[in-house]
Amino acid sequence: MSAQVIDGKVVSDALRSDMKQRVIALKSRDITPGLAVILVGDNPASEVYVRNKVRACESIGVHSTVTKLPADTPESEVLDELTKLNADSTVHGILVQLPLPDHIDENKILETIDPLKDVDGFHKLNVGAMTTGKARYYPCTPHGVIKMLEHYGIGVEGKHAVVIGRSNIVGKPMSLMLLERGATVTICTSKTPDVKQFTRSADIVVAAVGKPKMIDASYLSEKTVVIDVGINRLDDGTLCGDVDYEAVSKIVKSVTPVPGGVGPMTITMLLENTIKSAETQKT
Repeated sequence: MSAQVIDGKVVSDALRSDMKQRVIALKSRDITPGLAVILVGDNPASEVYVRNKVRACESIGVHSTVTKLPADTPESEVLDELTKLNADSTVHGILVQLPLPDHIDENKILETIDPLKDVDGFHKLNVGAMTTGKARYYPCTPHGVIKMLEHYGIGVEGKHAVVIGRSNIVGKPMSLMLLERGATVTICTSKTPDVKQFTRSADIVVAAVGKPKMIDASYLSEKTVVIDVGINRLDDGTLCGDVDYEAVSKIVKSVTPVPGGVGPMTITMLLENTIKSAETQKT
């Protein structure tokens, strides 16, 4: 029996259709949601991500700007640019594309963004609010995962969820969001001696480790819903996730593909946060 495919593009398209209507409603009140992106350096992957974000904004009527700075730009100049954007009433969301060059303090940059415009959800005030269940903006990737589960009617309450990975971007917030919704959450890391002892009994497994096809069928059971957050490029140029999709899809209950699973949802939730910011700021 083949697993149910959790299609991120289907969910994304449905959400963006609703977002278009929200943007139209805002524009009728002379408010155009605005996203400002800062890109430092010429990382090819980052440039692709930024182009995709700009295209997504255009598709639903959100205004976007991209400030591209050379890799050797002093940290002070990036901070000055953020200060300007914080004060710009036409900008509702600010995103600094990561990673940044080594000479720039990532934490300092993220903490300079106005928390009301922190549509990535990385500012410490927004992270802190999330731990109390009162988040203003959820980080985009884990928020996208939750929306996918909801769309496909996959309940979280009372389920055993295993999150593999503890990054600030995915692993930690994903765990908090599942916990907030009533799941029993286990977090596995590179230091966990036997990950399989947890994943084999899990109802939901979220893989966010950055290792191609690390999670094979031996980690899982027929009741498992598998969410693959990883995106890795193989030597032949093809993309794959942290999960061995071909093997796993033959035994588990549901699974996300890579590409086409979580990826489309991350940008969609960035749009969601930007529109929400415009709706609440009304500036």
